[in-house]
Amino acid sequence: MLKTIKNLLNGLAFGITETVPGVSGGTIAIILGFYDELIGAINNFRKDPKKYLKILIPMLIGVIIGVVAFSSIMYWLLSTHPLPTMTFFIGLIIGIIPIIFSKVKEPGKKLQSGGVALIGAPILLLVVIAGLSEANVADPAQLIAEINAPYMLFILIAGIIAAAALVIPGISGSFILLLIGIYPLATYSVSSVRGLITDPGSVHLLDIVKVLGPLAIGVIIGGLLMCRVIEGLLKRHYTTAYSIILGLLIGSIYFLLRRQILELSGIQVSTVVVAVITCAAGCVLSFNLGKKRL
Repeated sequence: MLKTIKNLLNGLAFGITETVPGVSGGTIAIILGFYDELIGAINNFRKDPKKYLKILIPMLIGVIIGVVAFSSIMYWLLSTHPLPTMTFFIGLIIGIIPIIFSKVKEPGKKLQSGGVALIGAPILLLVVIAGLSEANVADPAQLIAEINAPYMLFILIAGIIAAAALVIPGISGSFILLLIGIYPLATYSVSSVRGLITDPGSVHLLDIVKVLGPLAIGVIIGGLLMCRVIEGLLKRHYTTAYSIILGLLIGSIYFLLRRQILELSGIQVSTVVVAVITCAAGCVLSFNLGKKRL
């Protein structure tokens, strides 16, 4: 029972972070210590479905609750308190970096040039991605009613790409959706699910299904494919895999900081103080969690 609750809470944390563009659910999975277990459960599901369903079903329920229940809360936090909110997540990433670095560098030995390159390449990749302009999209409320079959195929492909990023620490699936131009439509559709209960006349079930259906299928396909790749890397090239993960984590800090610095005009000193506190809190939290579980 305790294991089920733990998996549910892990899924909840994963789902909440996936509602924040730029923050990776894979990063949270590493911090909480269930990343390898999640990848293994997905890849080995057919070998022992009963065993792995006990892991995956509570996690999946947690992810769904996290996305649906907390999307509005995260939207409010990012709209009203963007800097302290994002610096908390930045702190989570900073706190886990020393622990990941210990998996890459052997004690008493220098980091080899090949290791530096493996860390540096993902950092450069995310710096380039951070410089891209965010994709624009039409009003989601208007667009959702006009979706046709070709656009549903586009949503499915976007889901595959986002899912590949979703399971890789340091790359945010929601940010990939933002770049592609699907993120506002996806979040609008998720938030509309509650409207089916609270205000049935405000939204049509078919419109929601036309977005979330192909997106979910794409996420499943992309997630399964990428989990195979990651598990192979972790088994055969452990140090290489974590070197790349370390680079992605460092690069994601730059991405998150860059977005906040660009919006610093007119910011109050009190907001900066709170941001420093939330960053420190996130750092301490992830370091202590990671030290116990990694």
